[in-house]
Amino acid sequence: MESIKTLHGVGPERAKVFEKKGIKTVNDLLYYFPRTHEDRTHFTDIKESVVGEFVCFSVTVYSPIRESRIRKNLTLYQMTVFDESGSMNVVWYNNRFLKGAFLTGENVLLFGKVTLSGSKKVLQNPIYEKPKKQHFIGRIVPIYPLSGNLSQKIIATLMEEALEKVGTISEYMPKTILQKYGIADINFAMKNIHFPSKIEDYNFARKRFVFEELLFLRLALLSRRESNTKKERMPFENIDCVKSFIDSLPFSLTNAQKRVVDEIMEDVKKRVPMNRLIEGDVGSGKTVVAAAAMYVAVKNGYQSVIMAPTEILANQHFETFNKLFENTDLKIALLTKSTKNKQKVLEQIKNGEYQIIVGTNAVIQDKVLYNNLGLTITDEQHRFGVSQRAKLNEKGDNPNTIIMTATPIPRTLSLILYGDLDISIIDELPPGRKPAQTFAVDEKMRKRVYAFLEKNVKAGMQGYVVCPLIEESETEDLANAESVCKTLKNLFPNFNIGLIHGKMKADEKDTVMQEFLDKNIDILVSTTVIEVGVNVPNSNIMIIENAERFGLATLHQLRGRVGRGCEQSYCIMFCNSDNEITKKRMETLCKSNDGFYISEEDLKLRGPGDFFGTRQHGLPEMKIANLFSDRDILALADKVAEDIATKKENLTLEEEKILFGYAEKAIPDSIILN
Repeated sequence: MESIKTLHGVGPERAKVFEKKGIKTVNDLLYYFPRTHEDRTHFTDIKESVVGEFVCFSVTVYSPIRESRIRKNLTLYQMTVFDESGSMNVVWYNNRFLKGAFLTGENVLLFGKVTLSGSKKVLQNPIYEKPKKQHFIGRIVPIYPLSGNLSQKIIATLMEEALEKVGTISEYMPKTILQKYGIADINFAMKNIHFPSKIEDYNFARKRFVFEELLFLRLALLSRRESNTKKERMPFENIDCVKSFIDSLPFSLTNAQKRVVDEIMEDVKKRVPMNRLIEGDVGSGKTVVAAAAMYVAVKNGYQSVIMAPTEILANQHFETFNKLFENTDLKIALLTKSTKNKQKVLEQIKNGEYQIIVGTNAVIQDKVLYNNLGLTITDEQHRFGVSQRAKLNEKGDNPNTIIMTATPIPRTLSLILYGDLDISIIDELPPGRKPAQTFAVDEKMRKRVYAFLEKNVKAGMQGYVVCPLIEESETEDLANAESVCKTLKNLFPNFNIGLIHGKMKADEKDTVMQEFLDKNIDILVSTTVIEVGVNVPNSNIMIIENAERFGLATLHQLRGRVGRGCEQSYCIMFCNSDNEITKKRMETLCKSNDGFYISEEDLKLRGPGDFFGTRQHGLPEMKIANLFSDRDILALADKVAEDIATKKENLTLEEEKILFGYAEKAIPDSIILN
């Protein structure tokens, strides 16, 4: 493939700018797609032009360029143009190359923004071209993402040269698929994704590249999943023992929990390692399901380990498992950086005395050796890097794997984020759990809200107050945790007010949360560090400051911190915005406690990039596909990928080889998924 330096005007410095964008060859440049297009095919009369809009004009020069120095470093270049409807001034700033560029009576094409100077229309800093020589006026023009010293004109000019240099591109998509699903061929698509003659051609071209990007990614994920099925491990033979564990519980499982336990049992009976994601709202009972899986692993002669993101959450899991397994002979170890007699605990884990290990990322340290690790569980998986999760699995010989998350992911996103996993969903809350009553209020309600908070604390309950900032900021008028904490201490001198935020050390945060758990703190002022955290059954009220600054998924996660006991819980959001989208987001929270519905709405309003950090999952960034607006194409790509993988598409071996070759490039080997 030819280097991008073979294009005119691309020297070493400009090549470096392109290289930062992953563009090293002429072919790479062709796949640098426009973020949008601007239709410059419609020309407007001067009289009909609208102030504030970008407009194309075909005009005649009345008086050529006049230069006037306004002040140091500011020189004005002006000329007057006219058409049949009237005349107007055209203005450029500090563009000495314009001197002598125009002649009186000459016809020119201009594109720019119409502004007002006094009562007269002025065209500011337009681009200009001569008739029959135009590249950027009188046509649909691509608009590319910019960086460095690159301009739209530079990229578009290079793109035209690249298309010419590459010439005819060999088609790599099977013709049967193109025809069957109405997908554009590569040469039509490549020309029209950059320089379409009409918007319909661009849309047709874009569908091709969105489809192929998602198809290759889905094929890559299916290939990874297929490679996992080639791994082998000894199946768990004693599955029926799970019934005795479930029967020993002092409560009944929900139907959703039973379904997920059954799915896990079906997996562990196989010679292929289980790779399962369990999604469920806060409080839906994922931990009990994990405990059932651990119990079966132990009864089949294996150790189990669960990795939690914080020490206090690991402690809570340890206490929960001790209660769940109190009528069994299972021995449980807690492994964190605070573990006492650590060397002895490590020795007991190594020789198999401990069958269940609960801990933080301490469980993946090199010195931790397991006796016969058969099941690994990662809790709140998005708090860990992909390499940490991979390291946990390497501690055993192809162990069964469960990943748990309380962040419900829309199916469209999970197809990509978790395409190499089987997914179980716990979509039912245990009986007796009352959903939090949620309200969005403004400043006028503050006194009443504080009075309500005081009433609940006096009744023996506890509350959270969540803020978007830690310290006071001069530039942003937002509630900050430190000042809110001070205010509440003044308002409620008889209450114990605590403070927790992300800048505190881990052990400091754990100490504060333990104090809250032990009921030594009445009101905890916090940033979003409590989004994923400890179960405090006695907390029943949460106040969220500047709720407009949080995403819906985060607000839903925060709300899940209250209402863990039998008392009615409340979430009150102070919202200081009249923005229509913000209002819609607040309404969504107030009317629904369904995490999956909320996550869909969040994806709609914020887009996939912000919804859930895809980079954290190791996936490449999408070049052109949008996982929300392109859901229909994703569904099609998913179907086609499945059909190719299961040989339902009648493709030749060569066609399959080519497609999977492109799929391999979609996810580099360096990327570890989930």
